[in-house]
Amino acid sequence: MSDIFISYARSTADQAQAVAEALRGLGYHVWRDDELPAHRAYADVIEERLQAAKAVVVIWSAEAVKSEWVQSEADTARTDHKLVQLTVDGTKLPRPFDRIQCADMTGWAGDLEAPGWRKVAASVAELIGGIAAAPTPSPAVRRLSICVLPFANMSDDPQQEYFSDGISEDIITDLSKVSALGVIARNTAFGFKGKSPNVKEVAHQLGVSHVLEGSVRKAGGRVRITAQLIDGASGEHSWAERYDRDLTDIFALQDEISEAIVKALKLKLLPEEKKAIERRGTDNVDAYNLYLMARQYWVTGNSGDARRDESIIRLTDRATEIDPGYARAWALMACAQGLLRTLFGGMGDGGLAAAERALSLDPDLAEAHAVRADIWFRSGRQDEAAVEIATALRLDPESYEVNNTAASLSFGQRRMEDAIRYWEKAATLMETDFGSPGMLITCYTAIGDPASARRAAQLTLARAEAALAQDRSNGKALGFGVSALGLLGEGERVKEWNERALLLDPDNMVMRYNFACNIAVHLKDTEAALAMLGPVVQKATPVFLDHVKVDPDLDPIRDDPRFQAMVAQAEARLAAANPGESAAP
Repeated sequence: MSDIFISYARSTADQAQAVAEALRGLGYHVWRDDELPAHRAYADVIEERLQAAKAVVVIWSAEAVKSEWVQSEADTARTDHKLVQLTVDGTKLPRPFDRIQCADMTGWAGDLEAPGWRKVAASVAELIGGIAAAPTPSPAVRRLSICVLPFANMSDDPQQEYFSDGISEDIITDLSKVSALGVIARNTAFGFKGKSPNVKEVAHQLGVSHVLEGSVRKAGGRVRITAQLIDGASGEHSWAERYDRDLTDIFALQDEISEAIVKALKLKLLPEEKKAIERRGTDNVDAYNLYLMARQYWVTGNSGDARRDESIIRLTDRATEIDPGYARAWALMACAQGLLRTLFGGMGDGGLAAAERALSLDPDLAEAHAVRADIWFRSGRQDEAAVEIATALRLDPESYEVNNTAASLSFGQRRMEDAIRYWEKAATLMETDFGSPGMLITCYTAIGDPASARRAAQLTLARAEAALAQDRSNGKALGFGVSALGLLGEGERVKEWNERALLLDPDNMVMRYNFACNIAVHLKDTEAALAMLGPVVQKATPVFLDHVKVDPDLDPIRDDPRFQAMVAQAEARLAAANPGESAAP
């Protein structure tokens, strides 16, 4: 069980994550409710973790003082004499907590020498024992831990960035298999992408002992990789190497780099860990290259454009032709086929055959289970879908695709609290993902949490703007960006983005749908919302129409006779065209 339980309100999830990471950097085992297992009741897990913890850190805020959950958890901790309190906004604490010491961490940005943080660290150490009971003047780090910064693409072709990103991700994955080494998550590491951070500052900020940085140059059939392992305290090189190899040696080269890092850190690599590092989804470099390219399209592309999903399917189809045993390529193909059918009603089984093929090759591939869960859910087989998504979450709770699917299924049942939990997790797993925080705007608005909705809108806008800097015609980014601007009260920018988007991509139904939602819920213009939504519903697939029926963003116009007629006409159209695929009532 964990040493520390963190209690907080949803609006301070980012601060809770920062506090948790800082405490983990001090060597503690920390638990908060983003780690809830899918197969157990929320209250049961909370009670179990709360009782087992040696210290309970309560993060007070304006929302937290109104939360019965936070107050109950704080009261349990107070009774058990293991309460550590901090405030992030100076809100007056409720009784009797206002009579107990509370560290002031208003505006805290991760400084491990800030007085408020040092007070928290000292209180935790005193309660738990075994770690110095007083804070030290310099920030503590995990004994051996590493952040792998995204390797720079030094190829002449900027489009080769997918390859350097893939190399970086694979090294992170490989090092994560070494039990004696703490590895910073991909999303956190990739937050430094495109920047030139001071390595010592990165180590200090993340509380790691070492930082790995490097570059990749790919040209023709050759690849050059440089890598430097840097001591986070001194800034000196612990190890550095340059590799010039044939591209066909890329897998052996990745293994060599990971093993060299382990050796430089004087760690012992267990036999099973060495085998895990060397286990690749494919031994064919051409198939691997195609998969990385497809994965890049999946992560950054415009999902409102059928051409994106068609490109992914072509790339993964070719990858599986080259290596029919490449399970991850089959799973990615299934994801794209499923989305294509959801949005555009394409022919086929929506990815089921590809998912089944992936699972026949690797029964523990979480993404394939998630695709199957989505297919079962859309087919009305909700019990089977629940089993599949629970399996996927158990196999890989850190998968972006799995958490995103779990959120979508919860949303489809209007279980907003569950959808929030999974989309919050998904947003932390992919730094380019604007869709998850965009959906959080809807969820938080639906449950009456404007502070959290505003936080989600700010994150959505920042990520949408980053995506549009790469592709100004990304309709999905424009759609979610408009939703964020609407909630943030940026009326003029909403109008500007709407006009630009409809000129650039007038046939993007996902974008138009998001515009309609924004108009309905934030601008409260029924006429304009219906006008924007009409063409979308006229072309909606059965799955998309099911989404229209449950989306709370459309609740302001749901009782309008014109909306009801619009939906009824779509149901009749689908029933006539596809008798076996009509939308669920």
